[in-house]
Amino acid sequence: MRHELKTDDRTLSYLDFGGAGRPLLALHGGMSEGAAFTGLAEALRGQWRVIAPDQRGHGDSDRAPDYRREGYVRDAVALLDHLGLDSPVAVLGYSLGGLNAYHLAAAHPGRVSALVNIDAGVEVRPAESDWFGFLRGLPYTAPTREELIDAAGAAAELVAPGLRPLPGGTGWRMPFHPQDMLDSIEECRGDHWDTWLASDCPALVINATRSHALPRATAEAMVDRRPRTSYALLDGDHFVPFTDPDGVHRAVAQFLSSL
Repeated sequence: MRHELKTDDRTLSYLDFGGAGRPLLALHGGMSEGAAFTGLAEALRGQWRVIAPDQRGHGDSDRAPDYRREGYVRDAVALLDHLGLDSPVAVLGYSLGGLNAYHLAAAHPGRVSALVNIDAGVEVRPAESDWFGFLRGLPYTAPTREELIDAAGAAAELVAPGLRPLPGGTGWRMPFHPQDMLDSIEECRGDHWDTWLASDCPALVINATRSHALPRATAEAMVDRRPRTSYALLDGDHFVPFTDPDGVHRAVAQFLSSL
């Protein structure tokens, strides 16, 4: 069920898939939204209650004045407070969400009992040549849904499910503002090793064999250097949660069942 809260004069929208299981905060990747975890919530039903926000500037959540790490983490804490989840919870994140998840664990260790990092690295150097260059020149709104899909080009399959009608039937919008995403990507830049190593709760790194975001050697070093961290390697590229959802669900479920 979809809900919302106000934080810093912005609306933060989130999905609470419900159930009597233990809470699992799930943070989606860039240019995505909480609904991306619908399959995971179903796979974990009965054991885990998946709570998946549309992070700032994504989906039904309002745009934000900035997309720095501190803001993403502050939003996550505001959601946990809003839900009355004072005891530590398991946190899962993919890509951008994975970076936010381990920053949350480092900044607020008392709020995170376990961590699942899906293909989020610690040495982030976004380049103009990366696939997200399509964001430059991409319109935020258009009179028809088809125009936005055409404008997205090779990324059409990624953005099409999240396109939203504008109020009053005046057109359609992207599930994110392209400039916000470029700003968010740039704010990920840097060496995050110290933050990754700053928490010590049980953790799982899920890595894809052909990932452009997290090379296998780096993923293995993340596991070796951080105590109580396990590793799952899946065949695929950075988009493995979408190309091999069953594999991701199995790896997550196995890790969570071991806690």
